[in-house]
Parts: sequence; structure tokens; C-alpha cells
Amino acid sequence: MPGSVSIPGMTGHAGPLSGSYSPGFLALCMIGVLSIQMVFSYMRVYLFTNVGERALADMRTDVYRRMIRMPMDFFAQRRVGELSSRISADLSQIQDVVTSVLAEILRGLLTLVIGLGLIFYISPRLSGMMLSVVPVVILLAIVFSRRIRKISRQTQDQLADSNIIVQETLQGIGNVKAFSNEWFEIRRYANSLRQAVNLAVRNGRNRGLFISFLIFSLFGTIVLVVWYGVGLMQTGHLSFGALTAFVVYTAFVGGSMAGFADLFSQVQKTLGATQRVRELLQTDPEPINTEEEPLDQQYRLNGQVTLDKIAFRYPSRQDIPVLKEVSLQVERGQQVALVGPSGAGKSTLAALLLRFYEPDSGLLTFDGRPAGEMPLSQLRKQMALVPQDILLFGGTIRENIAYGKPSASPAEIENAARKAHAHEFISGFPEGYDTVVGERGIKLSGGQRQRIAIARAILKDPVILLLDEATSSLDSASELLVQEALDNLMSNRTSFIIAHRLSTIRHADKIVVLEKGMIREVGTHEELMGMEDGLYRSLVRLQDGRDATGIRPEGPIIGFGTESQRDEGPLSGIGAGGA
Repeated sequence: MPGSVSIPGMTGHAGPLSGSYSPGFLALCMIGVLSIQMVFSYMRVYLFTNVGERALADMRTDVYRRMIRMPMDFFAQRRVGELSSRISADLSQIQDVVTSVLAEILRGLLTLVIGLGLIFYISPRLSGMMLSVVPVVILLAIVFSRRIRKISRQTQDQLADSNIIVQETLQGIGNVKAFSNEWFEIRRYANSLRQAVNLAVRNGRNRGLFISFLIFSLFGTIVLVVWYGVGLMQTGHLSFGALTAFVVYTAFVGGSMAGFADLFSQVQKTLGATQRVRELLQTDPEPINTEEEPLDQQYRLNGQVTLDKIAFRYPSRQDIPVLKEVSLQVERGQQVALVGPSGAGKSTLAALLLRFYEPDSGLLTFDGRPAGEMPLSQLRKQMALVPQDILLFGGTIRENIAYGKPSASPAEIENAARKAHAHEFISGFPEGYDTVVGERGIKLSGGQRQRIAIARAILKDPVILLLDEATSSLDSASELLVQEALDNLMSNRTSFIIAHRLSTIRHADKIVVLEKGMIREVGTHEELMGMEDGLYRSLVRLQDGRDATGIRPEGPIIGFGTESQRDEGPLSGIGAGGA
């Protein structure tokens, strides 16, 4: 027919497909198909990106929610750089799969299903031969998937180690520069990255072998199909057109299956890389309420604390007893000082009060109620901690003080700062309470950071207060002012004071002397000084002798910091003032 195009049909088992169409009609059909493809491609990219990014954000939130609720033992056995890598680098692997790989898998599945339908329609016999390669593909997938997942997990672990090096170096940049060890840190980081690269290359080798073997199997099968199809054509069971169409559709099917090889290897890589994340999600967290809640009156504390034969060993060091049969009765509003040589168990005892750990045996009660019967959130809402090693968040002074009570008004924040004698130096800054303190509060002096921590504790208005030598970083003039503020804060509140300088706790209602995890002496300052061979008396005399020579006795004698290192740092990393 003039002005038309004839499309040859396919005979034999395929059945006739013929017709004559004008060039204009064919052009319109092609434009229509391209338009539909354009719409579907846009929707595919947009919808998968939208859903994938939202799903990834929810996943990051879930991982962070689970991570922040983990018990202290979980953090004691892991470093911060490793955990931050889990929530960033590991989950980024999932992002690639959700936003792109899944879309490619769906498109490949659609092509595969349509292609299989067409080749079965043309020739079931050839289709059976074509699909004979499937068992080989499955076997290859099983063998290589295990290797890929294992090496991917090792690669992510090595990347986590690299992140640890970066974080530790930047946090301790002063030490790095003071010791002129930039070269050492660069070499350490480069070596760690080199190991990660070697693992990634090894993983790429396995992926490449898997993909190449699969492609060889698939297209080798196509060659076999052509050979077998020519034989069928010679015997009259298949036409040339049907064989040509079959080969074309088989190429589509083979291409889709070959594409699945790469997609499958990427999915296996992601599964291996995210195994640590899945292990994290399967670990039981503390029973902490993740929503803001008011204090339930049925759990309101009066301040009475009882320890009855408390014994404790750290989960990672079961062979070393830290506390042994510790019994102590503390009445409401009493000031109790915890003193003793380094490693005696002072910080561990404070950690048990905060229920960072549970005792191995014995009973801890608050107002006569077992600690295990009180929700953790309700208990910690009524306790405050002011550690010696102050850690401020990188925001403003206002935000750091308000951490003790996020709903506090500006007037309440300023009032707390005044009581802690911090308002004076805060007002001296051009931005006042909106001054950014920098990473870990680096822009402030040690004394300034400590006064902000005290203001935070004052704002929280706790029932039970834990103090770790809260005036240790202050000069003499500021120390008198802050000590007065602390005396007012401790008034009518149960207070546990971990003492470094024994001169600061002479007026405590009760002084508890710990040694090797056991309580050796209990009494007031006068009572303990009256014991001729008492441990407290010997410590006071030793410290007074050092004071007389101008040596300030911190750390080795009765150092909280040294003990926290020995006892896995039960209070380390806690934001000052809020437990």
C-alpha cells in the first residue's frame, strides 16, 4: 500500500502478527510510548526518593532512639566514633538501596515478567532451555552472597575504626599539637583507611566474579538457545521470524537477570554493612520513656536512701569485685560525703544510685521502696549530678543551663545562674546568655563551665544531689561564693558528695570512708578524727601535709577521675547537672 509500512509477521508457534500502518501513525505511537515512559520514569524517581528519604529519616530516628536508651554498660564497651559511624555511614548504605536499587529491581522484575511471557508464548521448548540456567544462578547467588555480606560487615567495622581515630584526634587536638604528633595521627588514620580500602577492593573482586560468571552463564545460554533454535527451524518447528523475536526477547530477559546480579550484590553488601545496626536494634534498651512526661506524684521522692548489702561487679569484668556488702542508711536531707583511696568504689556507688547499673546482690531502696519498682525516668528526674569533668553541649549558655529544665523561663534560668554566681561573668559577654560555648564548652574556662553546671543543677531542683568536688576548678574568691550557693542548694536535700579535698566535707552529716569496695568507717569529721588508726584520719593528715607544702592533693590520693577510669568511667560523659 502506498504511504504505509508493512511489519512482517511471525509464523509457526508464534502465530501471525501483521499489519500496515502509516509513518505518521507509527511516529505518534512512538511519541506516546516515550511520553508514558517519561511520566513513569519521573514518578519512579520522585516516589522512591520521597519514600526512601522519609524511611531513612525514620530509621535514623529509630536507631538514635534505641542507641540513646542503651544501658551504660553498652557505652562502656564501645567508643563514640564507632556508634556515630553506625548511624551515619552504615545507614547511608541503606539509603542507596531504598532510593535507587529497589526502583531498579522493580523495573527489572517488570521487564523480566513481560519478557518471560513473550518467550513462552513464542516457544515453550526454547524457554525451558533458556531457564535451565536458573539453578546455576541460584547456586552462584548463595555462594557469593555469604562472602559479600561478610566482607561488607568487616569493611564497615574498619570504617568505624577510622571514624574513631578522627573523633579522638579532634577531641584531643590540644594533646596532639602539644606532643607534635600530627604525623603519628595522620599515619594512624591512613593505615586504618588503607585496611578499609583493601577490604572494599576484596569485596569488589567478589562482586565482579559473581556478576561476570552470571553474565557468562546467561548469554552462554542464549548462544545455546540460538543453536537449538536453528535446529528447530531446520525441522520446520520454528520460523525464522519467531526465532529472531525469541532471541531479541531473550536478550531482554538475560539483560534483566544480568542487571539483577549487580543489584543483588548491592543488596547483599548493604545487608552485611548494616548487620551492626540490626544487632543494635535487637539489643534491649533501658526502660526509659522517650516522650516528655511530668513527674508522677506516686513516685515523688522524699530523699531517704538505703543500701542493704550491695555487691557489684562490672559486666565486662566479672572477676573483679568493685563493691562488697555495702550497707548504708541515709535520711532525708542528710549530706553524705564519700571518701577513700582511688579505686575504692565511690564513683561506682554513685552510678548505682543513678541506676546506671544494677547491683549483683543486695537491695537499693528509695523511701523504703525498691529501686526496681520505680520507673527510671521518674527516678532520674529527681536527681542531679555535678561532675568534676564538666561536659557542656556546643550550644549557648542559655541552652546548657536550661538542660536541667527544658521548659524553664528566661527568668528562671537567670535566677539559677545568679545562685550559682555565674550571672556576673555571663553578663560580661557581648551576647550574654546567648553566647555559644563551643565544642564541649571549650570557649569557657574550667571555673566558668563548673558554675554553669551548678546553675543547671539548681534549675533542676532535685531531691537527691550528687556532687563531685563541684568547687575544684574555681579560684579562691569564686570558691567561697559557689560553696555558699551549694550549701543553699544542699539545704533540705539528700546530697552525696564525692570528696577530693577533705576540707570541703568537714561539716557533712555523715562521712563514709570506702576502701577496696567496702565501708571501713562511718561518722562525722570529729568522730572519725578521734579514731587513732583510722583511715580517714591518716588521709586527712596526709592531705594537710601536702597542703602545707603547696601541693594540691587531687587524683592519686582520693581522685574521682582516676577511679572513674579504673571502674570503666560510670559517670564519664554525663552532662553536668542532669542525670
